Amino acid sequence: MGYKILVTNDDGYEAKGLLSLVAALKKLDGVDVTVVAPANEKSACGHSLTLVRPLRFVSVGDDFYKLDDGTPSDCVYLSLSTMFENSKPDLLVSGINRGSNMGEDITYSGTAAGAMEGVLHDIPSIAISQVMDFTNPDGDFTLASKTIQELVCKIKSGSFPLPEREFLNINIPADVKEAQIKVTYAGYRFYANDSHLHRNPRGEEHYWLGLHPLNFKAREGVDGMSDHEAIEAGYISITPIQLDLSAYKSMNTLEEWL
Repeated sequence: MGYKILVTNDDGYEAKGLLSLVAALKKLDGVDVTVVAPANEKSACGHSLTLVRPLRFVSVGDDFYKLDDGTPSDCVYLSLSTMFENSKPDLLVSGINRGSNMGEDITYSGTAAGAMEGVLHDIPSIAISQVMDFTNPDGDFTLASKTIQELVCKIKSGSFPLPEREFLNINIPADVKEAQIKVTYAGYRFYANDSHLHRNPRGEEHYWLGLHPLNFKAREGVDGMSDHEAIEAGYISITPIQLDLSAYKSMNTLEEWL
């Protein structure tokens, strides 16, 4: 049995980024790749599990499954309790996402959630996303594929660089063939409400949630470079993300307020 890698994503089992990732990993020596991905796109589903209906694996190839209407977290959770019941994967990789996952967008991201679910089960995990120029909707995942190959080889031959319940969140700049890696922190993103009203032929109103420009600022009092700053400068951004959301600096303030 080789080095076992579980792969998932949030763009769906037919997504080009996922297929590029799988092809890249299968080129590595001594690696066994199992893919469990959502049957449908689940972008921005966050770290959600499906509790109100049953789920079903559907085989679409050798060691390749789609989970009927499942989320990335469902894919990881069910895989570990069924396919990997006796032996956990050595590594989990979620992606390659079509579009960035930087700053607070990580909290929305199904791609990041796949990695979150992995580290909750003590599996070293990586989320990887390709920043897109959406004038080229197909995207180029060449640099992302090369980057994940290099990192997996480094992990496989050595060790994972983070403690428990932390994962690597990687963003790849658009339209770049070669790039250096920068260790970054998650940036501070500006948000607004953007929705678009449409009416069907019967006059019933429907809303589409819109997309926001990627507007960020540096965090005050934080050394180093943010993920967005790194991407803007043409670097590959790699951010260690922890699942502990406690606001430790505010605990004394809260005590005083109470």
